[in-house]
Amino acid sequence: MSEYRIRHAEPSDAEALNAMFSDPAVFGNMLGLPWPALSKRREWLQKNEPGRTVLVAADEAEWAVGWAALLPSGRERQLRAAELGLGVDAGLHGRGIGSLLMAAALEQADGWLGLRRIELTVFADNARAQGLYRKFGFVEEARMRAYALRDGVYQDVLAMARLKEAWR
Repeated sequence: MSEYRIRHAEPSDAEALNAMFSDPAVFGNMLGLPWPALSKRREWLQKNEPGRTVLVAADEAEWAVGWAALLPSGRERQLRAAELGLGVDAGLHGRGIGSLLMAAALEQADGWLGLRRIELTVFADNARAQGLYRKFGFVEEARMRAYALRDGVYQDVLAMARLKEAWR
């Protein structure tokens, strides 16, 4: 049994998630800006849109140590597609938390939301994350050159996706 429990995120998780997003080792691999306002994180957690799912991995004290989000595209012709975001506290990398979150997010996507396509972007130099995504059936679809600014330098990102029928 894992020492981490997967559950739906609550507004009370905003502080823990904000701490993660304020860690350079985490925000350096995210496309958002560092040091988000706590009020913005609470707003993000309180959004109630059909199909939107935000999960956290919580430790024994119920502190969120990782998160996964499925965000539907919102476009009529892409109703069975969603974008995936995932992050883990940098001090806990390598403990299987990302795999727990990914498995739970994909169970939601496949079994409860009826999603056919899950897509994500990942920095081209983030080999650890790419390995996790490939383990769960994601494949590279494109390399987007000079896509995102990180530490003053434009970086390439990879577009990856998982089609439900191509997995399992």
